[in-house]
This record gives sequence, structure tokens and C-alpha cells, in this order.
Amino acid sequence: MDTKELLKKVRKIEIKTRRLSDHVFGGEYHSTFKGRGMTFSEVRAYQFGDDVRNIDWNVTARYNEPFVKVFEEERELTMMLLVDVSGSEMFGTRKQFKKDIITEIAATLAFSATRNNDKIGLMLFSDQIELYIPPKKGRSHVLRIIRELLEFKPERTKTDITGALKYLSDVMKKKAIVFMLSDFMAEDYQHTLKIASGKHDVTGIRIFDKMEETIPNLGLVQMKDEETGEYIMVDTGSKGVRRSYARYYQERLDYFHQSFSISGAGIINTRTDEDYVKKLLGYFKRRA
Repeated sequence: MDTKELLKKVRKIEIKTRRLSDHVFGGEYHSTFKGRGMTFSEVRAYQFGDDVRNIDWNVTARYNEPFVKVFEEERELTMMLLVDVSGSEMFGTRKQFKKDIITEIAATLAFSATRNNDKIGLMLFSDQIELYIPPKKGRSHVLRIIRELLEFKPERTKTDITGALKYLSDVMKKKAIVFMLSDFMAEDYQHTLKIASGKHDVTGIRIFDKMEETIPNLGLVQMKDEETGEYIMVDTGSKGVRRSYARYYQERLDYFHQSFSISGAGIINTRTDEDYVKKLLGYFKRRA
């Protein structure tokens, strides 16, 4: 992708996702994800209905009339986007590849965080950490994140969710809002997820394609495993083969739901041909 084409794509995604974050998600994001606590702002004269527990007795004694302490939410937060860039994200049979949907969702979340003056960081992972961008504020930083999501070429094709979560714990010492975007066709990450969720506010966004759920009966078909690069002949006419794949897929799906539920983490499922806006908005409203 040349520079001109890349900038055009970045601008197109910015226009679409920024409009969503400004008009749809801005308020929902703010009310869903709270600040770290309440900090002292000022002292003012007592008004009817004020909580007597907030009376500043030193100032009250000095002026011989009641004054109260005013607190405000310590708003600044950090959002981390953990994005799966393994080979399976290049799959898609409907409108877009999974990677395209992931990019749009990540950009929408990033602009929502920017609107609230929060920091945003990015981690791209396969079965290794492919790229880490430390959290920063501002539009130019979000545009860099979008550029990386669009043009980054990973070195590896497999997936290691456990490794990504461990790296998150190493680099993020303070609590962060974490969105992990993947198809979650992996296993053995429940324990690490539970540790990460105990420290951070974690949400798993599972992006999948309709054709991944079941194998249609198409006879003998050559298929490519995007994570290994291997081509194999699959007899899709065999009921046993279709049942075996359906069982494999369901086991991964059940493991995803069970792991995130047990860990107290959030869950969003969105298919490549579905409206992810409704899914995100519904999730934010349920949590607010």
C-alpha cells in the first residue's frame, strides 16, 4: 500500500469512526468507564441539601459560617487496545475481513477515549508481541494507531492470547480499560485472563464470520489454514468431518464465554456482517 492510498484509507476510517464516537459513543463511554476516584476541587459556602459529611470544619470555624468541600471525578483513564493480528483475522466471506471490522471498532473506541481526554495504547499480537505503542493522548496518536492497524505486517501467523495478557500485566502497572479484539480461536488462557481482569477492566470483543460456524457440504475441497499456511483436502461431504469441526468450534466458543465470565470480564460478540455499532452501544448501556 503506497503512502497516498494509506492516507486515504486512514482518512476514510477517521471520518466514519469519529462520527460514531462523537454522536453515539461519547456519552456512553464516559458513563460506562469511571475515573479512578474523587479528588478535592474547592471549598464553597454550604447550600441547603449539601451532605453534612462534606463540611470543612476548619474553614467553617474561621469564617463562622458553614463551608463544604467540593469533589470532582478524577477522570483521566488509559485505554489499551489488544489486537489479534494472526492469520485467521484475514478471513471473511461477507462484507469485510475480520481485520477490517477490528480496525473500525478499535478506531471508534480510540476516538471515544480521545473525546474524554484519555490516553490510548496499542498492542498487536500473534503468538508473539508484534508491536507495542505506549499510551498517549490526541488525534495524531489515534491516527498513528489506525495506520498501524491498516498496514502492519505481522511476522507470525499463530495466536497466543496468554502471552499478550502477560505482556499487558508487565507494561501496565496502573489500572487500564482493556479491549481485546480477536476471534478467540485459542485455549489455555483462562488463568492469565483472570489475573489480568483482577487488575484491569477487561472486555473481550469476539469478531467472527458466519462461514466459520459450520462447514457447508461442498464435497472434496482444498482448504488453507491461515495460521499455519498449510493446504489440506477436506471432505466436506462427510457428516463426521462436519460434526467434528462443529464440535471444535463450539468448544472454543464455550471456552471464550466461560473464561471471560469466570474472570468477571466483559463480552461482546459481533459477526462480520452484523452492525457492530449496535453491539457496542448495547454493551455500554448495560454497563452504565
